[in-house]
Amino acid sequence: MTTASGTYTPKPGAAPLPRMIAAQAALETRMLLRNGEQLLLTVVIPTLLLVLFSSVDIVDTGKGEAVDFLAPGVLALAVMSTAFTGQAIATGFERRYGVLKRLASSPLPRWGLMAAKTASVLVTEILQVILLTAIAFALGWSPHGNPFAVLLLLVLGTAAFSGLGLLMAGTLKAEATLAAANLVFLLLLVGGGVIVPLEKFGAGQHVLGLLPISALSGGLRDVLQHGAGVPWADLGILAVWAVLGLAAAGKFFRWE
Repeated sequence: MTTASGTYTPKPGAAPLPRMIAAQAALETRMLLRNGEQLLLTVVIPTLLLVLFSSVDIVDTGKGEAVDFLAPGVLALAVMSTAFTGQAIATGFERRYGVLKRLASSPLPRWGLMAAKTASVLVTEILQVILLTAIAFALGWSPHGNPFAVLLLLVLGTAAFSGLGLLMAGTLKAEATLAAANLVFLLLLVGGGVIVPLEKFGAGQHVLGLLPISALSGGLRDVLQHGAGVPWADLGILAVWAVLGLAAAGKFFRWE
């Protein structure tokens, strides 16, 4: 704003809400990508697993090329590593150091902060999917199926894991969140159908199939490997986890 003399005078007030959310989302994304531990979870580990198990015959993945079985599972793992593990750890320590409390007192509303975190997760996942897809193609991956079904699975999977990650970060201490999130990541990596087919677990496969990582990896595998239609059962499981996780996070999340 200029006066008659040409000098500038301040115009107090908050920036438009979309601009605030976009700026916070950009900041969250930069912080996530600069964090070595987060990069290890979101990029390095999924990439190594995809390359190693596709190149070396360690696990019996059934008929066809190993990469056709592994690529959908690794994409599901990438979603979990970002939306659940990475977000839980980062948010837990932000809560411990009072960052969330200070941000909550800023012009950006609390729901806007959560929207910015969600946008950051989505941006990171897009980068992960592009990278892992390129590596899988280089390894000989031949995907099939409906892209819309894949997108729907990824979105619901992100919602489910985000709710669970925020619930953990908002209820446990930061150190407990760090330990629990990494432990859950390892357990679901082994028992969630990512690398090892659920059929290898015998009668337990029916229980493990109800986990969000199993539904996401199984649904992606049905579409991308077998060319199936919309996997409604897996989408239903993810939807239930998303509703329960986000509702619980909204109810029990503590900002201090």
